[in-house]
Amino acid sequence: MTPDGATAGAAPPPSPPVLDGTVDEDASALAGQAEHGERILARLPAPVDRDVEQRNLAAAVFDSCRQTREQFMRRHADAVYDALTDGRTRRIRLTELVFAAARRFPGLVPDQGQMDEESARVQDHKEGREIDQGIFFRGILRSPTSGAHLTDTMLMASPRALALADRYHRDGRVDLGPVLLERRAAAGHLTVRNPHCLNAEDNALIDAMETAVDLVLLDEQTRVGVLRGDVMTHPRYAGRRVFSAGINLSDLRDGRISFVEFLMRRELTYLSKIFRGLLLPPAEATFAVPSLQKPWVAAVDSFAIGGGMQLLLVFDRVIAADDAFFSLPAAQEGIVPGAGNLRLGRLTGSRLARRVILSGKKILATDPESALICDEVVAEDALDDAVEAAVQELDNPAVIANRAMLALAEEPSDQFRVYMAEFAFTQACRLYGEDVIGKVERSWSRSAARSRPPS
Repeated sequence: MTPDGATAGAAPPPSPPVLDGTVDEDASALAGQAEHGERILARLPAPVDRDVEQRNLAAAVFDSCRQTREQFMRRHADAVYDALTDGRTRRIRLTELVFAAARRFPGLVPDQGQMDEESARVQDHKEGREIDQGIFFRGILRSPTSGAHLTDTMLMASPRALALADRYHRDGRVDLGPVLLERRAAAGHLTVRNPHCLNAEDNALIDAMETAVDLVLLDEQTRVGVLRGDVMTHPRYAGRRVFSAGINLSDLRDGRISFVEFLMRRELTYLSKIFRGLLLPPAEATFAVPSLQKPWVAAVDSFAIGGGMQLLLVFDRVIAADDAFFSLPAAQEGIVPGAGNLRLGRLTGSRLARRVILSGKKILATDPESALICDEVVAEDALDDAVEAAVQELDNPAVIANRAMLALAEEPSDQFRVYMAEFAFTQACRLYGEDVIGKVERSWSRSAARSRPPS
């Protein structure tokens, strides 16, 4: 090493090989290039300690290897997926799938050790290896065969929900930490409980939400799902209910927002299950009932920001307090608002959707445009009664059949799959954009300052 930390005589980035063989031949070529690239990276300081020349070298290494990974997935996505799922006879969820790919095809995606190292760093100090996971999932989801199999897999009940199903059926109540699920008459009430951060979304909440949604859909005694935020302890909203503040910016800044377990999982699991229903395994499905569908009601107190507003786009009935507002601050945060780009324009029209997503337009519950987002606006103390009325109205077998047909007409499964393929790569890249890092740092600093009690 030279005194300033630069690698003396560093080898140039590996040139992308030509991939024109079988899946195993091309996998071998990819593995060789990736191994060469890792040797170069290993000689460099940690990302935060690199000078400009070293950062450029690392970027060139990743760019060269990613070009090959993209080419490999374009050529061999179905062969890769079949190798990992035994010819699509096994249902493997996102995290298990991506780490199985790391073992079976070295160099295609980061392995467990590399991701453990990444997860210990704040976002600005990471290598950005989740981009390689984005390339992998884009390749799988682009395929009508493999992609459809994966999206169907993620529509099935999670292992955690299956383990808790009997308890919820017996007790009518399950405490999942960030989410409390309670059966009240015909309705399963999900109460989001992240009060310290205004019900912002983090990895633990995503897991709890999928589990709770699964339990509602699995339970025969629960015929309608209801989602509402709990009372806050945050100084600015102490004693008030809040629906959702969107992604947890502190966790994003600190590198604790997982691309796979948060950003991909939330779209492919509970948001999709609310919209499309829970897919039954072949042993339980019949030709008449291949999935479990139920109507859903959202009760919005205070605000639905970011991921909170995205949730509303898949609910059958949205009821808001008259002092609430809605926003998708994608332009302010720099990331893609999930499937909001796919769904919002369907409800609001393209012009308003562009103002909300591209310019950060906020919609107040009392604005005329709010009728495009929510069905009913009531005083805060009237929300409970309005929710109960909606539950009674939606508790109807014909509602289930017709909401399924509406979902089919509004968003065919293949349309969603194609969108998610490009979302996987675009969102992974956005997580490491310099503008995103800067915006998140500034937003986190302002939020931290506001949350401090006055001196």
